[in-house]
Amino acid sequence: MADTQDGPDLHPVTRELASGPNYAAISSLLPSGRIQTQYIWVSVDGDRLYVNTEPHRQKFQDLQRDPRVTLAIRDESNPYRYAEVRGRVVGTEGGQPARDQIDELSQKYDGKPYPPEQIKTERVTVWIEPERQTIAG
Repeated sequence: MADTQDGPDLHPVTRELASGPNYAAISSLLPSGRIQTQYIWVSVDGDRLYVNTEPHRQKFQDLQRDPRVTLAIRDESNPYRYAEVRGRVVGTEGGQPARDQIDELSQKYDGKPYPPEQIKTERVTVWIEPERQTIAG
């Protein structure tokens, strides 16, 4: 049975899944209007969801142009349980805070700091505010 919640407050299951080492699929709109989906690390800071990327990547450019986004956060221990979050990008942050957050995400998912040689430009944190959340499983 699905549970749906409208508004910016995080559903408890969304918070739980984003807090754990569960992967998210992020969908954004390409300039052509087609949908692009990629797997990404996700987390929560207080009452905000965030992902971390680099400014040269297509998903970041897409979200700068059109802030609508969908995240589907899958429970890695039960793939039939997930939180779908439809929302908007409400801010971005670069510099040392974003670099620190990619290290935190890497610790959560890989158990070690993010390899500096993997950074091509700089890291950017993308803050996402839910508009509608659907919980399944």
